Amino acid sequence: QVQLVESGGGLVQPGGSLRLSCAASGSIFRINAMGWYRQAPGNQRELVATITSGGNTNYADSVKGRFTISRDNAKNTVYLQMNSLKPEETGVYYCNADLKSTGSRWYAYYWGPGTQVTVSS
Repeated sequence: QVQLVESGGGLVQPGGSLRLSCAASGSIFRINAMGWYRQAPGNQRELVATITSGGNTNYADSVKGRFTISRDNAKNTVYLQMNSLKPEETGVYYCNADLKSTGSRWYAYYWGPGTQVTVSS
C-alpha cells in the first residue's frame, strides 16, 4: 500500500513562516510530479504549488515570491516553505503525487490526509 503523510502545520501569526513536509511510503515504483493544495473553510481545494521529477516548479500567482516548493527524490518527500503568511492562507494543506506503485500498470494521483495551517493573531 502507498500512503502520503503531511507534517509541519500549526498556528502562526500573520507574517510568520512554516515549513510543510510530505513523505510518500509503501510499494512505490516511481513518482512524477508532486504538489501542494489548500482548502480554506467554505472554499474549494486549490493549487498552491507543483514540482516535477526534474525540479521544474509552478506556483499560484498569490504565493509567488513567498512560497518555495522542493523535493528530495531519494526520500520520496516534497516540502513547502511558506513565508510572510497571510490570514487568508489559513486552511488544510494537502499533498498530492502522480505515482506508480509496484503493483499497478498505471500512474494515479494519491493524496495525503492534510495538515491544518492557521494564520491568526
